[in-house]
Amino acid sequence: MELLDLNEALQELEKLDALQSQVVELRYFGGLSISETAEVTGISESTVKREWIVAKTWIRRRLLEGSIPS
Repeated sequence: MELLDLNEALQELEKLDALQSQVVELRYFGGLSISETAEVTGISESTVKREWIVAKTWIRRRLLEGSIPS
């Protein structure tokens, strides 16, 4: 059930912010480092770090609230 909730949250994040979604996919599912993610996406490492933190916070909040729309 938790994996399905995570997938739904990630899909919603993608609609709101495609870059954050891509960073999560590369870091969490792809196992890439900050520098590898920066290279793949063509953005700076500091931007990757910022987007990673914001995206993780958003996903955690959505999962804790349980307010993922169906």
